[in-house]
Amino acid sequence: MSEHLIKYFLDELSEEKRFELFNRIEKDDHLKSEFTRLQNMKAVSHYLPRDSDLVEGREHFNLFLNKLKWNNRKKILFKSFKYAAAAVILIALTIWTTLFFSDSYTEPTINTLYVPAGQRAQITLHDGTEVWLNAQSTLRYPSHFRSGYRKVEIIGEAFFDVAHDVDKPFIVTTQNIELLVLGTQFNLYSYPNAEYIQADLVEGSLKIYQQTDKENNVVLKPNERVIVKGYEMSKGALLNPDHMLWRKGIYSFENEPLIDIIKKLELYYDIEIKVEEPEFFDVRYTGKFRQNDGVVEILHILQKIQHFNIERDRENNFIKLTK
Repeated sequence: MSEHLIKYFLDELSEEKRFELFNRIEKDDHLKSEFTRLQNMKAVSHYLPRDSDLVEGREHFNLFLNKLKWNNRKKILFKSFKYAAAAVILIALTIWTTLFFSDSYTEPTINTLYVPAGQRAQITLHDGTEVWLNAQSTLRYPSHFRSGYRKVEIIGEAFFDVAHDVDKPFIVTTQNIELLVLGTQFNLYSYPNAEYIQADLVEGSLKIYQQTDKENNVVLKPNERVIVKGYEMSKGALLNPDHMLWRKGIYSFENEPLIDIIKKLELYYDIEIKVEEPEFFDVRYTGKFRQNDGVVEILHILQKIQHFNIERDRENNFIKLTK
């Protein structure tokens, strides 16, 4: 049994170690099974009898034995079997109820998953919802959902495939907005340094609203997107579905100006890109690139369309584009 599992249930793990443990659990079916078993045992332990119950139980048991001596053995045995059967059913029902409802009574742990620059990650939440995270993205999520809704927080870019549960709506919070779904596939782009937030709906339905003003909202249908700038929300058609291929390790740009591509590359790879010639920004590009190619290789491919020089300063972590 993993020592980290034991320390987790003893509440002796740091936030960093909890993060590492849950990453291992998602990748190791045996560890996930052991975690679930220990979590259930912990929940059942809350229903164990007290010492006073044991004393009282012994007294009643002794009285029961005395009855056996003075009554017809067959009748008592018949009744005993009935009581025993009822007790077995009651115990089984109690254990089943405890295991079934344990998540509702245990306090969830808030976990944080961060994806570094140049990487991506995928995680399955407690309810079966799958989440893909792009580079430099952070997901905060509970170990289990206990109330009438399921709520997570995202900073960066994520693709959600939400498990359907009509009784527990799924809510995503990001910066100053919330997204309400029941069972939906959608992409959310919400980096703090970006000038906008964008949600693209693949299937299902999606309601977007400001946290401070839920009455004014936008409802998306499949193949629609919403762009949020400040307190303004604009809805339109989904123009480039391929841009969601990032979760498969592919960055796709379609007729995008260089300035927009550079801003995304800076976010994805955590690097500053300086452009000395403003006219470079007017050139538009269409293409697909592998994430693991790296920022320099992507710029080399763009360089073949519109020539520019690439100068990289590794020490200061920036790239300069010149004529």
